[in-house]
Amino acid sequence: MHVSRRCLLAVTSLAIASGIAGSARSAGGSIRAIAFDGFAIFDPRPIAALTEELFPGRGAQLSNVWRAKQFEYAWLRTATGRYREFPGVIADALDFACGSLDIDLTNAGRDALVESYLKMPAWPDVVPSLSRLKEKGIRLALLSNFSSAMLAANARNAELEALFEFQLSTDAVRVYKPHPRTYQMGLDAFGLKREDILFVAFAGWDASGAKLFGYPTFWLNRQRQLREQLDAVPDGEGQGMTDLIWFALS
Repeated sequence: MHVSRRCLLAVTSLAIASGIAGSARSAGGSIRAIAFDGFAIFDPRPIAALTEELFPGRGAQLSNVWRAKQFEYAWLRTATGRYREFPGVIADALDFACGSLDIDLTNAGRDALVESYLKMPAWPDVVPSLSRLKEKGIRLALLSNFSSAMLAANARNAELEALFEFQLSTDAVRVYKPHPRTYQMGLDAFGLKREDILFVAFAGWDASGAKLFGYPTFWLNRQRQLREQLDAVPDGEGQGMTDLIWFALS
């Protein structure tokens, strides 16, 4: 995924300015709770499939521009203090992406694509893995840029509501990850120390942000992306939940 380096630098600077350094150690069997990014749990591939269905032959290109612009807008809104809930950011990014690619977007198509973010299934390995973690006494939460409504709708759609103790949305703090206030929500909700909470990121930049905040961090690198060069290395990395379980429970 191509993202604006300027946006990355702007938001990373916010973390550095807050005086937070990445000092977390590896899990080492001490993990008492896990906070998951939304995309580590919910599978966005049906959204890409719908994009290709609506725009045959151009779906992949549109998806790439749309996805990159979503995060650029989120980071710019954080840097400029103009928060907007994520569904609005998604819609704005879609309008820009279609305009930049000269794609005619109807109101019906726009609504279908934006609403698809409320109907994501869980990744196939999620339910058995979360159930095992719960059996081991690990407390679980979502900690996501998704709006509160998005988290609730997707958890309900995937029948995961009973597995998560908390659904933490950046709506509560009015900034987006990787701003330190977003990661602080995990500490406040669980009432635990940083080193007791494992953060599981879907994106490399989120793994870096969580590590800079001080969480033990596992990068669930489902898309086999290159590691970001942001002065922070995750404590663990794997392509699926089996890798995460081994790391968290070892």
